[in-house]
Amino acid sequence: MRNSAVHAVRRGLLCAVSCATLSAALPAASAVTPATAPRPVAPQPKEAARLPFTPRYEATLHGGVVRAANSSATGATGAESVNDGATIAYVDVDSDPNTYNSSRAELRVPSGARVSWARLYWGGNLRVGEQKPPADNGRVLIAEPGGQYKAVLADSTIGHRTADGADAFQASADVTELVRSAQPGLWTVAQVNVAMGRSAVGGWGGWTLVAAYEKADEPLRRLAVWDGFEALGPKNREVSVPLALGADRIPQGADGRLGIVGYDGDRGTSGDYLAVETALAKSVTRSVISDSANSADDVMNSSITESGTSRMERLPAHQNTLGYDSDVFDLRGALRHGADRFHIRLGSPEDAVWLGALFLQADLEPNRRDLADAHD
Repeated sequence: MRNSAVHAVRRGLLCAVSCATLSAALPAASAVTPATAPRPVAPQPKEAARLPFTPRYEATLHGGVVRAANSSATGATGAESVNDGATIAYVDVDSDPNTYNSSRAELRVPSGARVSWARLYWGGNLRVGEQKPPADNGRVLIAEPGGQYKAVLADSTIGHRTADGADAFQASADVTELVRSAQPGLWTVAQVNVAMGRSAVGGWGGWTLVAAYEKADEPLRRLAVWDGFEALGPKNREVSVPLALGADRIPQGADGRLGIVGYDGDRGTSGDYLAVETALAKSVTRSVISDSANSADDVMNSSITESGTSRMERLPAHQNTLGYDSDVFDLRGALRHGADRFHIRLGSPEDAVWLGALFLQADLEPNRRDLADAHD
């Protein structure tokens, strides 16, 4: 909007995923449970209107980061260009009459790789023409490729803020064991707690599944995921996230990828930007990040892309996701040789948006395949 902002065991292969970060005073709760079981009676994570960005996962390994994502809401007519004032409807691609929204996307873990960590993020707006109860923010359904729905329960503090006509939230949960044992293909996420209808600020919602993997023949890389819940706009113009590499350095010609998850970015509202700063000693090099699908001054533009294209298989595959962003940017050329520090900056002085997660992979050695090609 403009100027506003799954103990349960799947028999055989899957094991339970435990909630890791509920309040210490509360008993541990299962994060993944069969959808056909009685609804879990478990403590709800706390909520906060603002969650500063903090590291969720960091590793240095041979491997990378991949993600699947899709929106849970869409325009009722299919002709909307922005969600402000539009009538919002649910996306619902499954054949289950018990779900009111569902969407699918492919998670492209390379063949032969081992998933080392995975997390599901979901969120949206609870107040559009209808008002959804926030008690359901911490639960969604997920189905691995060829599998049945399981309920995922949020395992850490939920970001939830009501302001300026919107009622926005983001929740997340560790789903490493589920993703590690899954087959390739399309993942389905359903029952994201988003509202439909019409309001001046519009409706939005979606999900992103982020996975880090290990694979011996890939370059040594620094992997990092940060999450939080920060409102950006005229009153809070920038979020800044640092990463120190310690003794590691960026090699000559290094490649990298940077992913972003955000809510309510409007296509056509200019001013929002994404920048990467790489530093060595007191010298800092700044690169504003953009691609063919995300311009330098409208990076939060309701899109799900990878290096400017829609490479990921999704159902549905709307090009304009009406307020949900999950984009991956190519950092080749933005990673300074010899740098030992990163700084990621996202700003939005005009468009009011919520930022939910960032994820990074950056080469710490030359790509072996590139070197082999160079010697052929």
